[in-house]
Amino acid sequence: MKPSKSTWVIPGRRALLCSLITMTPLVPFHLAQAEIGTSVFEEVIVVTGTRDETPGNQIQPESESLIAPDGAALVQRLPGAALINNGTLSGQVQYRGVFGSRVSTKINNQSFHSGGPNLMDPPMSYAPPTLIESITVNRGASPVTFGPSLSGGVNADLKDLNYTADSEYDSQYDLTAIGRTADESYAVGGIVGVANEQFKISGLFSIEDGSDQRFDDGEIANTFHDRRVFGLTAGYRTDASELTLSARRHETDPTGNAPFAMDINLIDTDFVTANYLHNIGDVLLKVDVGYTDVYHEMNNNEFRPAPASTMRYRETEASASTHTGAVALLFDVANAAVEVGVDYGDSDMNVTIFNPLNANFFISSLPGINVNRTGFYANLRDEIATWHYSLGARFDRHETSSGDASYGSAFPGMAQNLANAYNATDRNRDDETVDVVARLWKKQDSLTWRFSLANKNRAPGFLERYAWLPTPASAGLADGNTYVGDLGIKPETARIIEAGVDYEGDHGWIRPTVYYQQIDDYIQGTPFDSTPGVIDNPVEMVSSGSGDTTPLKFANVDARIYGIDADYGYRISEDWRIEGVVSIVRGERRDIDDNLYRVAPDKVSMSLVYDQSEWTATAETVLVANQHRVSGTNSEAETGGYGLLNFYGTWRLSPRVAISAGLENALDKKYANHLTGYNRISDSDVALGERIPGVGRNLHLRVHVTSL
Repeated sequence: MKPSKSTWVIPGRRALLCSLITMTPLVPFHLAQAEIGTSVFEEVIVVTGTRDETPGNQIQPESESLIAPDGAALVQRLPGAALINNGTLSGQVQYRGVFGSRVSTKINNQSFHSGGPNLMDPPMSYAPPTLIESITVNRGASPVTFGPSLSGGVNADLKDLNYTADSEYDSQYDLTAIGRTADESYAVGGIVGVANEQFKISGLFSIEDGSDQRFDDGEIANTFHDRRVFGLTAGYRTDASELTLSARRHETDPTGNAPFAMDINLIDTDFVTANYLHNIGDVLLKVDVGYTDVYHEMNNNEFRPAPASTMRYRETEASASTHTGAVALLFDVANAAVEVGVDYGDSDMNVTIFNPLNANFFISSLPGINVNRTGFYANLRDEIATWHYSLGARFDRHETSSGDASYGSAFPGMAQNLANAYNATDRNRDDETVDVVARLWKKQDSLTWRFSLANKNRAPGFLERYAWLPTPASAGLADGNTYVGDLGIKPETARIIEAGVDYEGDHGWIRPTVYYQQIDDYIQGTPFDSTPGVIDNPVEMVSSGSGDTTPLKFANVDARIYGIDADYGYRISEDWRIEGVVSIVRGERRDIDDNLYRVAPDKVSMSLVYDQSEWTATAETVLVANQHRVSGTNSEAETGGYGLLNFYGTWRLSPRVAISAGLENALDKKYANHLTGYNRISDSDVALGERIPGVGRNLHLRVHVTSL
């Protein structure tokens, strides 16, 4: 079978090996071997590159040609993954039933806190498709080296230059232009710079703009977007060390958020990182330092119909700054690869709500929140007989605190009383968590067996602990409910078992995984008290004044999540193949007879691919089941099933130029993704309170030019 090529690929061992080879002067041999072995527990989406000859540790859905403004839309193509579509730029990744901060997400291996209490800027919003080089997703429980996360782990690497083989400077570039008809949007971006064997410097940029999205019955109001990114990266290496410095500026200008009570006015975010590698004999030292600063403004009157009374005008200013640091040592002990390290994160958040027409109407709903974490970890990779294993443990200490809530004289008296009561409490909290992850795998002819056992934890988010004022802020649930937190809330603890097998035959492949997670102290919105609807508490009174007589409180419950997911493929001939993905997940409460909130329905995709050396064509169908396993506690509405038909193609004009085009939702099907929020815009072609429908028929075009 000759190698097949595609502009969008998901490679496995070969891509990982190539990345390691480029670091050969810095990485001891045994460490590289161990990293290659653990790739069976990763999915790697490479946005530009060349497909491997065999599926190996990879899936190959040609539908990766789907171009959306939200980078999280790429991850949903993987087994077990789904997209929580909270807005054009505000999507979250759901993985095997969990989402939000439970799925730790990094950009260029940098962790940070988003700026908005409703996650209008989730981590993947900082990875525009024009700048993504690759996305790595941990299959199941992420290793302790990745940092704390309850399930999975996502890292998006942005484009960068390659060092060359000699002292001559070489100009390099990787540029992408995208157009979409469904929202009349465009995106242009990429990277340009120069490099030689020791030095590289580059600039990156991305400019995006789009109007409201269209569907069969009209337009979905407040789905427009506007985003720009600019940055510089410089690197220097010797035979023993490498230093990389990077700075980026992300500017999101007016962008609609139909599922939320407010739209984005602006989000200005700065990223700064320094990464250092150094060989000390046979020991590799890794040092990473990062800083992120987010400033976010949103309002309910400038980009959507303003409230009838100016007393209901609201604006929110939110900010978050994060300092991170990590030091790790990688070395060999006998034939085992060992990594030990310490990592640190410190974040400060503030949120103030006010009426822009009344200087005395303001409230600091999340005042001076500080979240501090220090972690220590160790991981060992070795083999016994024909079995390989990875065993890791980490300890994290979490410290959180809050300042005093302040308010203006025009703010309602009952809410002032809530603020005074909050200020009178002790708001310093400490948590300690211990994670243990064991992975076992064995290559046997055409099969690779995989097993994992894990004890994973997630510390409560700042909203879940410190939200004292009932507001719709819910870290992106976007369901119209008002929520408050609980100072006494405890960390979540998941005990995970999973087993899978990767089969690679002469003509086909399949990689199923079965998993079970028992989660103690799972955090979910629950009725504020034992008499929901009876307004007999100041919190319920304030919530009722905002239109919600049944506020929810973040609380610990007991849960279980289980399911099966797989990718598969079959080569009909040298040029034709079939491939697809299956994802089935169940989420249930263990303490009461109810389902967990907002879990993805069953999904099956299948693509028929015709692949030639210079062009590729794909016809894809995506079938999504109805979702009637919904949360009664959270008044979650059921959704119906649907099927979509998509067509994609790529024409490779030369090794440096490729043109991709596609027709998404070719039959213009009206449908609603179960994980999408509810419309809150009154002058939309979507009814108030109705789930926001998926995008209608959409033609997209992508041009990619590269020297890399």
